[in-house]
Amino acid sequence: MNNNAQNVANTALSKVPELTLIFWIIKILATTLGETAGDALSMSMNLGYLVSTAIFGALFLVTVSAQIKAKQFHPFLYWVTIVATTTVGTTLADYATRSLGIGYTGGSTLLFGLLLASLLVWYKTLGSVSVNSLNTPKAEMFYWVTIMFSQTLGTALGDWTADTAGLGYAGGAIIFSALLIAVLAAYYWTEISRTALFWAAFILTRPLGAVVGDFLDKPIAKGGLDFSRFGASAVLLAAIIACILIFSKRAATNSGH
Repeated sequence: MNNNAQNVANTALSKVPELTLIFWIIKILATTLGETAGDALSMSMNLGYLVSTAIFGALFLVTVSAQIKAKQFHPFLYWVTIVATTTVGTTLADYATRSLGIGYTGGSTLLFGLLLASLLVWYKTLGSVSVNSLNTPKAEMFYWVTIMFSQTLGTALGDWTADTAGLGYAGGAIIFSALLIAVLAAYYWTEISRTALFWAAFILTRPLGAVVGDFLDKPIAKGGLDFSRFGASAVLLAAIIACILIFSKRAATNSGH
């Protein structure tokens, strides 16, 4: 197959969005929604972390299966799957750090190890962890498992920064925003691997969303704004839908790295 034909085939198989500014805006909104919606189910509805994880885990499996089986890129399906990873990540991290009693430090360390292991196995199996190589169901499966681990890590890391490190929700948001700006600067002014920078940015948006979500719905006495978790989730969901509808999202072109 010549290069032009290969590019056409890869483009047709791509089922992820282009990595534009709007992608990152929706990603941060989705991670924040994951925090507020996860807390709404586990705390406001008093279902607990384990039951909530089972519910969101089932949603994750359904949406990932649909995403992998899809023949082309569907914006709403993709972002529903992302939201599913953020919600299950929220409740799973809370279950690990609170119900299992390993704390935010232990939870963050464990989940960071699982994330690195996922990336390593993916690389050893397929030779690339670039989103530009997602042209097989196996690659997609690694992609979504890695995302799920990154979302779970992000919740634990956000809680660790805000509580254990004592920076609070606003302080945590500033720290992770600064780190994202550093990644952006590295993208424009260094030759660091674009794949490494993508995953760094992807991982960092999750704890940013986690601390912003906590800032919105936690009590004022604990440094939050005490907004309704359901109300905040509804506003965030509406913002995500608006972004998808207003900005035409097409699949990224798979060129391989």
